[in-house]
Amino acid sequence: MNLGIIGTGVIVSEALEALRQVETIHCIAIWARSHSKDKALALADQYKIPKVYTDYAEMLCDLELEVVYIGIINSQHYSYVKQALLAGKHVIVEKPFTSTSKEAQELVSLAKQKKLFLFEAVTLLHLPNFTAIKKALPEIGEIKMVQCNYSQYSRRYGKYMQGEVLPAFDPKLSGGALYDINIYNLNFVIGLFGTPKEVHYMANIGFNGIDTSGVLTLKYDGFAAVCVGAKDSVSPSLLTIQGTQGYIRVHGAPNTLESFTLSVEEQEITKNENLYEHRMVHEFIVFEEIYRRQDLPGCYAYLEQSLQVMAVASQARAEIGLVFPADEKN
Repeated sequence: MNLGIIGTGVIVSEALEALRQVETIHCIAIWARSHSKDKALALADQYKIPKVYTDYAEMLCDLELEVVYIGIINSQHYSYVKQALLAGKHVIVEKPFTSTSKEAQELVSLAKQKKLFLFEAVTLLHLPNFTAIKKALPEIGEIKMVQCNYSQYSRRYGKYMQGEVLPAFDPKLSGGALYDINIYNLNFVIGLFGTPKEVHYMANIGFNGIDTSGVLTLKYDGFAAVCVGAKDSVSPSLLTIQGTQGYIRVHGAPNTLESFTLSVEEQEITKNENLYEHRMVHEFIVFEEIYRRQDLPGCYAYLEQSLQVMAVASQARAEIGLVFPADEKN
């Protein structure tokens, strides 16, 4: 797979580091805005990327380029994915998939229409530990409660409290705790149990209307799931699935699922089936394998979850009155 990288931020650096361990993916180009060209040149030098672009349209005309990885601010995902698909390129886009449910539906329809691969990079879904947790669910009996908490005090929160709004806390750029950090909890729950029957969101709202932290509750037949995500405070990560015969407790953050403990009838066993320490390696391997096999149905099955997650996230935002520019366009 010949891959082009879109962006120069922290997530791009993480992706490039992970890609060092994926021999079947070759990074042949990187794009950045003109003012970030020096960053792109530095990354190109560090990771031996032969081509540097500052014109996105020009990059999309590169005949050697098969797939683009989009790791830019949330609000730009839809536009950059759409341009790539229209140019006939396959796409891997960082979470959150889009800003709105309608945008997500449009991109999925376009990818299917053009028979192109489109992946959302949600690390946890491709970790072997996630598959193992899903397989272990019947052992704990009837599910009664799911608790998730992913809270990290953002280094940008101090500046936010002084009135400086960076992208992570900017509603104009589709920021906020739900779309940044709680989206992992949401993917964990929906990936295991599907679309909830009811969705409710309560949040701490900052001076510009953004959710700096919040509690998302999801109602299923017979049980409820609680998803806490915070960028304004810190807490140990928590992922627990409670059943009538036992529980599953995950160790580590939701985007890494470092290991998990299965407890049934007071007998505990801790497992770790992940093969790589870097959380992003597994997903790139999965994407490349699906692409190499030309398994469009396999790709589109993952997109169904992306659609479900974006529908729930959009509904949750509406409940607290958090409006993104994309809502007004739609």
